Amino acid sequence: VQLVESGGGMVQPGGSLTLSCAASGFTFSFYDMSWVRQAPGKGPEWVSAINTGGGSTYYADSVKGRFTISRDNAKNTLYLHMNSLKPEDTALYYCARVRITGSYYRFNDYDYWGQGTQVTVSS
Repeated sequence: VQLVESGGGMVQPGGSLTLSCAASGFTFSFYDMSWVRQAPGKGPEWVSAINTGGGSTYYADSVKGRFTISRDNAKNTLYLHMNSLKPEDTALYYCARVRITGSYYRFNDYDYWGQGTQVTVSS
């Protein structure tokens, strides 16, 4: 199993970025997926989750209305479209796989994580 994030970078406040997570080594369409972020000196924060088919999406209040999670099961890829970025969105962003019997709101139910991609929002 491998999860590889990309698309991070530095952007000014109000800007946009799209993160990607390329999945391999498992049947991507069988698993719910999540994005989690961790800012320097802070614990991990759940950001968003999506069910296997992409028809159900979930967001933390801190990003609701600004971020959109999506997936392309044909390409084995998870996305996070981020708009209206704020300095407090600065963090290392990880994609994670939710175990089949697990729930996206419990980190203990995540069985694989990517290495993360850095997002920095600064003027």
